[in-house]
Amino acid sequence: MTYASVCHSFRNFSVTLFAYVQKLLYFCSMKRIFTQIFVWLGIMAVLTLVAAALWYAVLGNDQSTEGLKWLQLFQTVGTFLLPPICCAWIWDADHKPFRLLQMDRGADWKLFLLAIGIMICAIPAINLLADLNSRVDLPEWLDSIEQKLKAYEDEAAALIERFLQADNSWQVLLNIGLMALLPALAEELSFRGTLQQILGNKHIAIWVTAIVFSAIHMQFYGFIPRMLMGAMFGYVFVWSGCLWIPIVMHFTNNSLAVIAYYIFGSENSYADTIGAGATWWLGVLSLILTSLGLLIFYRRTHTR
Repeated sequence: MTYASVCHSFRNFSVTLFAYVQKLLYFCSMKRIFTQIFVWLGIMAVLTLVAAALWYAVLGNDQSTEGLKWLQLFQTVGTFLLPPICCAWIWDADHKPFRLLQMDRGADWKLFLLAIGIMICAIPAINLLADLNSRVDLPEWLDSIEQKLKAYEDEAAALIERFLQADNSWQVLLNIGLMALLPALAEELSFRGTLQQILGNKHIAIWVTAIVFSAIHMQFYGFIPRMLMGAMFGYVFVWSGCLWIPIVMHFTNNSLAVIAYYIFGSENSYADTIGAGATWWLGVLSLILTSLGLLIFYRRTHTR
């Protein structure tokens, strides 16, 4: 056997071995991902059932607005808040869940202010995209599904409007807690803090999480803007390494909606229409300024 043939055989063996190692690592990575997602969803399912049972035991299927608000509270805690904390406690070697969720670290207060500014600036763009999304018509053969989607969204909008009713500032604060603070904290823990970190690969994880985040809200005609907002939260989380920043951005968006409803009401909520319709140019300007704000955020987090 010549030296050249030995080298050729060794090269072929090395390539084959490397390919098998790659497949093994990929298999192990996928196995870890699916195992962690299975655990997360399993804990979520159990705690969601427990939350629903507690609500029924305490309030006895109360369908009043107050009763449904309590159901919202129980379900948000059981479905989105507690499962990621439980999973992080299990997966962290030292049982420090907030370290794994990247909530044990802070960030420069200027980054928080910049993130809040970006979120406020993005509202007209979100409204523009929501308006464009609402104009999407499904094919005729999906007409029955489209009608069901519209009926479901009308019911959801009516329920949200019931929740947002407030006669005084104290009720507004309660609504901010239930519909802005708690969802922002719980949903960011579940989606950016848990699912996005499970998936690993930065860009794929961000966009898959954003799609799931939007889909879970079951609002087809707001799918695109909510997906893009979720992606924005995902990138901000990756760039800053601090989950508190997307939580604050999420809270800003939700709380502004609650406050705007209280001030303007449902019939004349300028916050829901600015950037759409006749003010479309504000939506375009908002897209540009939001993109610039995210670029500044990226540079600030990568030059520290």
